[in-house]
Amino acid sequence: MEYSDKMMEHFRNPKNVGEIENPDGVGKVGNPVCGDIMEFYIKVKDDIITDAKFKIFGCGAAIATSSMVTELVKNKTIEEALKISNRAVAEALGGQPPIKMHCSDLAEEALKKALDDYKMRSEKTPSGKVM
Repeated sequence: MEYSDKMMEHFRNPKNVGEIENPDGVGKVGNPVCGDIMEFYIKVKDDIITDAKFKIFGCGAAIATSSMVTELVKNKTIEEALKISNRAVAEALGGQPPIKMHCSDLAEEALKKALDDYKMRSEKTPSGKVM
């Protein structure tokens, strides 16, 4: 199984690892088949994702795809971020082996859950009640 140089770079030196304090959105996903568990955090200001971080328990491909998603979403609008697909993640990494495509699926799913969480939080009134 061969990985691209870009994928190896994001595995060896992942970007944006960690948690965001007081995030605007959090997405948590897992894959019971491979055992990967991913948490994705976003900070949003004026509909722009200003920061993104992740924590993961997973293989090298899962680490690389998580890292790449954080890079892809920064400075994007919520609408633009919703268009980021597993294929876009794989392409940004210079491709990935078919057997590891589930890792970019997981990264896309974590991002979408963080965006959904952000939308849910932003629809609440100051009293915390859903409108």
